[in-house]
Amino acid sequence: MLIDFFYSLRDAKLPVSVKEYLTLLEALKAQVIAPSLDEFYFLARMTLVKDEKYFDKFDRAFGAYFHGVTQLPGEAFEIPLDWLRKRLEREFTAEEKKRIDALDGLDKLMERLKQLMDEQKERHEGGNKWIGTGGTSPFGHGGYNSEGIRIGGEPSGDRTAVKVWDERAYRDYDDQVEIGTRNIKVALRRFAREGAAEELDLPDTIRSTAANAGWLDLKMVPEHHNNVKVLMLLDVGGSMDDHIKRVEELFSAAKAEFKHLEFYYFHNCVYDYLWKNNRRRHQERTPTFDVLHKFTPNYKLIFVGDATMSPYEVLQPGGSVEYNNAEAGAVWLRRLADQFPHHAWLNPEPERLWEYRQSTSAIRQILGMYALTMAGLEAARRALSK
Repeated sequence: MLIDFFYSLRDAKLPVSVKEYLTLLEALKAQVIAPSLDEFYFLARMTLVKDEKYFDKFDRAFGAYFHGVTQLPGEAFEIPLDWLRKRLEREFTAEEKKRIDALDGLDKLMERLKQLMDEQKERHEGGNKWIGTGGTSPFGHGGYNSEGIRIGGEPSGDRTAVKVWDERAYRDYDDQVEIGTRNIKVALRRFAREGAAEELDLPDTIRSTAANAGWLDLKMVPEHHNNVKVLMLLDVGGSMDDHIKRVEELFSAAKAEFKHLEFYYFHNCVYDYLWKNNRRRHQERTPTFDVLHKFTPNYKLIFVGDATMSPYEVLQPGGSVEYNNAEAGAVWLRRLADQFPHHAWLNPEPERLWEYRQSTSAIRQILGMYALTMAGLEAARRALSK
């Protein structure tokens, strides 16, 4: 059984080795865990997976292999998730949405939330005032308001929340994903190589000189050194979940083509810190000022994000969906643009939607924005090569 499990992990492109598999068998033989599927999951992940960036891929492979296997004692039953969601979620017509008035600005929105938290003592559903579910109040989840704060739950699809009161877990982009199209790598390769037009071909020079009775005959070939330095900042979580596959393809191609590549994550907009590992983003943060001072201006700065957020997140202090940022996101974007003169923002959202996003318009005034398409990559290449 475990031999097949091992090969299923290899088929899922997980870098597990025979040595790690034998370690798992030794642990099972020593009975370090109880006969529980949950405990086996943690033991297998601990022994077989050596890098946290593969945790998500391991979870998918584990779930696919052990689908339907349980060790739960006694009676157990499941309530269909869709059945519960139908009770919490509510569809609103265009006319209903027009009748829902947004509060005037972020400050008033936060002031009203504080007031309700002091007053409210019980759960509410379907209303237009209290913090609850499925209603038209600006506070809660599963309902609709053109300018509200989502508290817990999953996005309902409208994505009009200006803040999200929930601790969300993001996953790192996988830099080992199989490239869906070779064209991305080819496009990046066109500006990953730079240097002198020619370099000495020593083996051919020796052969030609020997054949020429000792008279020196220099032979030159085009130089292909990869000298471009790239700093990539990747938006992760929220609406970017819709674009994971394309961004992973881009990220994998960049890791393959750029010899000097540094990357950090952010959510929606850049503020006063970035991070390298999404699972430890609250514990292991890198101040953005450190990034500004660490890398020299000859790095080419590439943002990757859909720029889809509340305009407050770009233009106003305290606008972040996750915490109370002291300075507006636009301030940090300008600092980065000033430090790295060669910069570009790659947007996976269709270009036809950009004019309808206030946040996109605000970012485009600061940074050059290009679609994450072959034409967009070529345009970004030309801008970064100037």
